[in-house]
Amino acid sequence: MDPEQQALQEQALQDQVTGLLGLAESFGRSMLLPWRLYQVAIIIGLFALAWLLKLWIGPRMKRWMRTLDGRPKWQLRTLLILQQRLTLIFFVVLSWGTFAVMQEVTWPSRSYVIGVVATIALAWLIIGLATRLIKNLFLRRLVRWAAWIWVTLYFLGLSQEAESLMDSIALEAGNFRLSLLGLIKALIITGLLFFLARLVSRRAQSRIRTNKDISPSMQELIIKALQVTLFGAAVFLGLKAVGFDLTGLAVLSGAIGVGLGFGLQKVVSNLVSGIIILLDKSIKPGDVITVGQTFGWINSLGARYVSITTRNGKEYLIPNEDLITHQVVNWSHSNDFVRLDIYFGTAYTDDPHAVRKIAINAAKSVDRVLSWRPPVCHIVGFGDSSVDYILRFWIEDPTGGLTNIRGNVYLALWDAFQENGISIPFPQREVRMLGDDMADGFEPGISAQAVGKPEMGD
Repeated sequence: MDPEQQALQEQALQDQVTGLLGLAESFGRSMLLPWRLYQVAIIIGLFALAWLLKLWIGPRMKRWMRTLDGRPKWQLRTLLILQQRLTLIFFVVLSWGTFAVMQEVTWPSRSYVIGVVATIALAWLIIGLATRLIKNLFLRRLVRWAAWIWVTLYFLGLSQEAESLMDSIALEAGNFRLSLLGLIKALIITGLLFFLARLVSRRAQSRIRTNKDISPSMQELIIKALQVTLFGAAVFLGLKAVGFDLTGLAVLSGAIGVGLGFGLQKVVSNLVSGIIILLDKSIKPGDVITVGQTFGWINSLGARYVSITTRNGKEYLIPNEDLITHQVVNWSHSNDFVRLDIYFGTAYTDDPHAVRKIAINAAKSVDRVLSWRPPVCHIVGFGDSSVDYILRFWIEDPTGGLTNIRGNVYLALWDAFQENGISIPFPQREVRMLGDDMADGFEPGISAQAVGKPEMGD
């Protein structure tokens, strides 16, 4: 920017500030007129009365709300919001009532200030209630205060001067010009478009998830594609609405491409892996999987990671790339049936035919064990101290846990063996203690191991 243009801009900015100061000065002089001062006093009195009414009715309203426990939550939340704004509500009612009465009994000019303040107060109340729809606290406060400032300037007749002042504050570089007014408009329009995109995305997401004809993995893929499309369109439409030249994004996209090629390889790999997972339907929300030492069910599929919730309440965020490159055990890929094996042994004196029947009946008595896929029991070997068996049974709810069902079957086996006199042996060793006066004729210094007897402590 050459010095002449910079000087012209500084002069224009100075003129705008001078104009605003002149308006403020004339407004201040007009407020010193007798009837204007009376109206200001009436407004202060109405606000004080509204505050006193809030102090009197507010506690009573709280006590009444505590008696509405059976009402829906949205009704209680609405009453709480209204209770928090009782002062402004009373002020709006009182100011509009006063304005209506004064319009009938006196000249309109003698109630003009009260009408303007009543209009601004009503706009503030509507904005305060409408912004409760914004979940984010910081964003809600930002939008609320910006809207309050704008409606105040608008009803005071200062909006045009404020827009001219903000438009004169600009950053210029060649043909590019970014003013404060343009930036604010871009933020407002983009924010509204983001809000609409989020609203449409949520509605479409609820519809897609309730459609039983679409598989869970395809549901996630459609939802992700819809979100990318809606939010991307919101950004481009917001920039286009304020006159931003989108051709300048070509250089930026090239820089982003270089960055993706060097510094964001893992991020892109996880994004592509997530799309592959959704397309090949290898895993889906609700599946029970094992990745390394992590066992749990899939809570959600993200663009970068998969959320897995374990039985102890921990939530693991597994990168999508790990699910592509590592071995994954999907306990419920094609169906939810899972076979579990437990091992046990009984004494040689127990009849193995009876042991098998007792073990099968004990497994059938556990609730989660499937009866139409009956358990089986087989001998797998003759051990040193016991006859070894394997008991196999099926379940169809792996999300309910595996360790707990094994524990219940073991407990049922214990109770059944106790009732039928089946013993569970354990290894026993015989230890002989050799004294100094060995009666069997062994010479001192000769070890017990050398003559085939166990050493002390063996």
